[in-house]
Amino acid sequence: MEQSGIKNIRNFVIVAHIDHGKSTLADRFLELTGTVEKRKMQEQYLDSMELERERGITIKLQPVRMTYKEQRAKSKEQNNNLDILPFDFYILNLIDTPGHVDFSYEVSRSLAAVEGAILLVDASKGIQAQTLANLYLAEEQGLKIIPVINKIDLPNARTAQVKEELSNLLAVEQEEILEISGKNGTNVDKVLERVVKEVPPPKIEDDDTLKALIFDSTFDAYKGVIAYVRVFSGSLKRSEKIITFATKANADVIEVGYFTPALKVGDSLSAGEIGYVATGLKDPGQIRVGDTITKLKIRSEKLKISETEAEDVKFKPLEGYKEPKPMVFASFFPENADDYDLLRDALGKLKLTDASLSYEPESSAGLGRGFRLGFLGMLHVEIISERLKREFGLNLIVSTPSVEYSVKLKNGETIKIRSASLLPDPSRIENISEPLVNLEIISPAGYLGNIMDLVSHFRNMYISTDYLGKDTVILKYRVPLAEIVTEFYDKLKSVSSGYASMSYDLAGLEQADLVKLDIFLAGDMIEPFSRIIPRESAYGVGREMVVKLKEIIPPQWFQVAIQAAIGGKIIARETIKARRKDVTGYLYGGDVTRKKKLLEKQKRGKEKMEETGKVNLSQEVFLKMLKR
Repeated sequence: MEQSGIKNIRNFVIVAHIDHGKSTLADRFLELTGTVEKRKMQEQYLDSMELERERGITIKLQPVRMTYKEQRAKSKEQNNNLDILPFDFYILNLIDTPGHVDFSYEVSRSLAAVEGAILLVDASKGIQAQTLANLYLAEEQGLKIIPVINKIDLPNARTAQVKEELSNLLAVEQEEILEISGKNGTNVDKVLERVVKEVPPPKIEDDDTLKALIFDSTFDAYKGVIAYVRVFSGSLKRSEKIITFATKANADVIEVGYFTPALKVGDSLSAGEIGYVATGLKDPGQIRVGDTITKLKIRSEKLKISETEAEDVKFKPLEGYKEPKPMVFASFFPENADDYDLLRDALGKLKLTDASLSYEPESSAGLGRGFRLGFLGMLHVEIISERLKREFGLNLIVSTPSVEYSVKLKNGETIKIRSASLLPDPSRIENISEPLVNLEIISPAGYLGNIMDLVSHFRNMYISTDYLGKDTVILKYRVPLAEIVTEFYDKLKSVSSGYASMSYDLAGLEQADLVKLDIFLAGDMIEPFSRIIPRESAYGVGREMVVKLKEIIPPQWFQVAIQAAIGGKIIARETIKARRKDVTGYLYGGDVTRKKKLLEKQKRGKEKMEETGKVNLSQEVFLKMLKR
C-alpha cells in the first residue's frame, strides 16, 4: 500500500468478558463489509477451532481484513447534514479476542498491534471482571476506547443501568455509548462508523527500515512457520531475506498476504498493515511471539556487520508486551512411552499458536518421560489436554495441577517447586512459601451474601467492598493462588446464578504450613495425584480423594486398597472390592466339597493377584480427578 493510503487504515480489536457477544458482532461486521459471502456465512465464523464451537467461547485470537465503503447520502441536502469522511473506502483490520481470564495473554498480544478497541458489554450481565481487566490493558496501551452495549433486544436487558455504570467507569457522556444487538444487527453499522471516525490511523516512523511485530504464529507443513505480523515501518515482499531479533533466525520469505479471514496472498505488506509472513522455517522455536522482524540486508548495512552477525547494538527492536507468567503447572506423560517424541513435537506446534504455554522435560520413576507444562488457569489446562488428544491423537496421563512454591532448605538454599513429587524430604525443609493473588469479584449486589459465604470456605484475607453503580458490587480479597485455580470459579458461578465473575493478579509470596499428600493404589504411589496442601485441610482432602477414586476406578479381579498418606502416616483409606465370577456355575451335581475346592482355588488366585497385580488407570480417571 502506498504511503498516501496509510490514513485510511484502521486497526482495532473487540474486547469483552466471556459470552458478551464478541464473535457475533464480528459476524455482523463480516456481513456488512461483504468480506464473507452470505452463502458461506455461519455463526461464530472467526471461531474456526472445533473446540471453540463446542464450548461457544473464543480460545484463539483471529485477525481479519475488511473493506468498509462509506454509505454516502444520495441527495445534496442529506450530504450537508452528514460528517462526510475523506475517503471512499477504508481498510479495517479487526482482531477478535478471547474473553476468558485464562486467555488474557491473547488479548494483550492483540492490543500491541492496534490503535483502537471496541469495549463490548452485555446489557443483561453488565460490567464484569474481565471487562475491567481488558479495559485496563487497553488503557495502558493508550488505545482509543469505543464503548458499546450489546444484546439490548434481550427481555432481561438492563440497558439504562449498564449505560450509567459504563459512563461512570469511562468518564464519558451516556450519549457517546452505542446500544446495539449483534444478533439482530441493530445499530452495528454505527459501530463501524465510529471506528472509522474515532480510531486514529497507524502512526508511521520516519525511518523506512522494516520493523514488524509478531503477535501470533502458526505452522504449515509446506510453508513452515507462518508469522502473523503488524508492520510498523518499511515494507516486505516475497523472496526478501528477513531476520528476527530475539532468536536470530533468518529466512527467505515464501509469501506475504492478509486475512480474509483465510490466508490470501498479496504483493507486499506495508507500514500500518496487518498480515502474515510465510517463513519456510521448520523449527517452531525459531519464531517467537513478541519478537521483531526486519530485513537481513538492511540490518547488516546499518550495523556495518556481516549478515549473520548475532550481536545487535544500535538497532532497537519494537517494544513487545510483557511475557506471560504461568499460574498453574501440570505434568503430561504419554500413556505409551514410545509417544514421547510425538508429544514433544505436538507441544512445539501448540506453542506457536499459544504463546502463553510453557513446557520443560520431566521424568518420573513410575510414569517415564514427559513434560511439565505451565498454564494461565484451569480452563487452559483442559483446552491444551483436549487439543493434544484431538489434533495429535495422543493419550495422556495428566497430573493434579499445582502452583509454584518457594522452598527454603535448612542449608540456606532456596528452590522453586512446581510439582509435589519434587518436594524434598521434610527433614531438609526450613519453610515453604506459596504465591498469593489479589482476587477481584464483580457481581450483582443481590448475591453478595452467597459470595462472601463461599469465600469464607477458602483461606482468604478480606480487603474491601466497593460499588460500581447502584446494584453492582466489587469484592476484593487476597487469597493463596492454590485455593482458586481448581474449583473456585465453578462454585462462584453456581452461587451467583452465573452472574458473578472474577479476575486476579499475582501479589507475591507468603509462608504457610504446607505438607505433601500422596495417594497409594494397591501399594503403589500414583505420582500424578500427589499434592501440596495446607496441613489443616490434609485429612479432609485425603478423605475426599480416596472416596472419589473408589467411585471412578473400575473394579479389578482382586481387592484394591486406596490410601492417602502424609509422609509415612496413612490418613484415609477406601477399598475397591474384587470383581466376582461364579466359578461353580457349570457344576450340575455331586458333593458340596467340589464347590468348596473351586472357591478356595479362586480365593488363593485373587490373593496372589493382590500381591503382584497392578492397576492400570485410563486417561479418563486422571481427567475426572483433574476436574474434581
